[in-house]
Amino acid sequence: QVRLAESGGGAVQPGGSLKLSCTVSGSAASPGCMGWLRQAPGQEREIVAQLYNGGRSPYYADSVKGRFTISRETGTDTLYLQMSRLKPGDTAVYYCAADLNTCLRRTYRPNEYTYRGRGTQVTVSS
Repeated sequence: QVRLAESGGGAVQPGGSLKLSCTVSGSAASPGCMGWLRQAPGQEREIVAQLYNGGRSPYYADSVKGRFTISRETGTDTLYLQMSRLKPGDTAVYYCAADLNTCLRRTYRPNEYTYRGRGTQVTVSS
């Protein structure tokens, strides 16, 4: 069983930055594939960013390319999402997601990850 816990959400003005963190616990095996999802009110959950195993460049949703950066800390498996130049449209609950399987080329759909955290709220408003 993998447990994921997000932190770092909050309220920020448009143009601001936030860095989300996701800590991993509960399993002797490191997650293979990890990513960030988000869900805005009244909308479906969507994938924001995903790290591929094997060195391939990360996947980013078109709406966040050039503004968000996903990274993972070797050893602790802590997952990060650096978010810059935030827009009101980025307002959502952000979820950390993981699967024990690796993803060399495959981009997971939101409901394909085996594990997901409880989420952290990000609100972008003036």
